[in-house]
Amino acid sequence: MATAKEIRKCIVSGEVLEKEQLLRFALTPDRQIVPDFKKKISGTGIYVKNSRKALTAAIEKNLFSKACKKKVNVDTQLISLVENLLKKRGLELISLSRKAGILLTGFEKVSEAVKKDKAAFILEATDAGTDGHNKILSLSQGLEIFNLYSVEELDKALDKVNTVHIAFKKSEMAKSVHTELARIKNFLNS
Repeated sequence: MATAKEIRKCIVSGEVLEKEQLLRFALTPDRQIVPDFKKKISGTGIYVKNSRKALTAAIEKNLFSKACKKKVNVDTQLISLVENLLKKRGLELISLSRKAGILLTGFEKVSEAVKKDKAAFILEATDAGTDGHNKILSLSQGLEIFNLYSVEELDKALDKVNTVHIAFKKSEMAKSVHTELARIKNFLNS
């Protein structure tokens, strides 16, 4: 029997969304609003749609205080903190994918995986060259291509050199990584 999805209300838009579409925040005892994506802080969560624009509105309109019904402190760097936490989680999953053997790096291996219909999606470095980008785009056959990390960030996560293109092999783990990368992309672009 399928379990029902948990839903919560965004303090900005009032939309009732599945928790996966929201960012969870919590109030610390010293009245500080902090990201709590893993639900480690006890108490009621405060939810904002997974969007930089929505989080900006929550801060600018003092909606965290309204939701908590008291004055709260919001770090001036909360937006960049959230972005960094999301991107860090994505890099951790990319690293785990390497250890699990579900990713391929390098243009040749990526193009081979795409041609053999073994790739679930592609991750391309944000600073990839135009020529390589165009080749991957023409090869991708409708696969989603994420552009979220620089070559340097990918190299560090994978302990490799010059990581520009990555293909994730079709698997359950690839679905989880895709979900997380889509979450980061959504936050950055909306």
